[in-house]
Amino acid sequence: MKLIVEPTPHIRSSNTTDKIMGRVLIALVPALVMSVYIFGMRALYLSIVCMGSCIIFESLFRRFIRKDKEIDPSPAVTGLLLAFCLPVTLPYYMAIIGCFIAIVVVKQLFGGLGQNFANPAIVARIVLMLSFTSEMTYWVKPNVGSAADAVSSATPNAVDGLTAATPLMLEAGEQVPGMWELFMGYHGGSLGETSEFALLLGFAFLVLTRVIRVVTPIAFISTVAVGALITGADVGLHLLSGGLVLGAVFMATDYSTTPVSLTGKFIFGVGCGIITLIIRFFSDMPEGISYAILIMNILTFYIDKFTFPKPFGAVREGRNDDEK
Repeated sequence: MKLIVEPTPHIRSSNTTDKIMGRVLIALVPALVMSVYIFGMRALYLSIVCMGSCIIFESLFRRFIRKDKEIDPSPAVTGLLLAFCLPVTLPYYMAIIGCFIAIVVVKQLFGGLGQNFANPAIVARIVLMLSFTSEMTYWVKPNVGSAADAVSSATPNAVDGLTAATPLMLEAGEQVPGMWELFMGYHGGSLGETSEFALLLGFAFLVLTRVIRVVTPIAFISTVAVGALITGADVGLHLLSGGLVLGAVFMATDYSTTPVSLTGKFIFGVGCGIITLIIRFFSDMPEGISYAILIMNILTFYIDKFTFPKPFGAVREGRNDDEK
């Protein structure tokens, strides 16, 4: 009889990092297709630039530190998620700076895949927002839907269209898009966050293929819904606008930066929702998803510490010798 003398876990799974990241990329395809349909071909070009830059930065860094040159699909996932957080008009060089921050600073300098303290795309978006505020908050009207009626015939590319605030940034008296337009994404915003329809298709795929669990996304979204309802705000507007669904489904479920236990995942989602509501209602920023997820990423260690189940027979901390 052979004894296993290697670290846990001893139960192997057929799910590899490559397979998981590949499924995440597949889940992001509907949102990418909708972004191209809504904002034009530049959405595709910006996505390709971000994905390619992230892959190149990861490959060069691994070569620099003389590590295994083979890379997994994770930098492509990071690049596409970052692209989804950007306005379609953002200059390419700014997007490349964001890719460098995400891959080199946030991911590789902290040890690589699985060692980063926060979601790389989230941190990169925040840095870009603080560094290039005007460019990161320049939105255009889409090519489809009633919002584009005035410009669709004259502007084949959304980049040439009229500027338009996101639904959460509308001034008092301005008309809020209808629920159908919000759901399909026919309004201003970052290129991958507007179409909740496409994001929910990706969500369903990830759940069915068991890549993620529904606990964190449902807790996150439900907390925002309840908070908006209690305060008398437009629940539909807060659920279907901004990066709520994108963040809840694809960023708040990151394996390495979120809690392990189901209880921890629930606390993480509720915490993200509460912080999002605080930022939306009590700050000058209309959106709070990125900051909420980043703050909860930092708190993940402590959430795990207090919610991770104790092994059977383990002695609880603080017990004296007589109790043992």
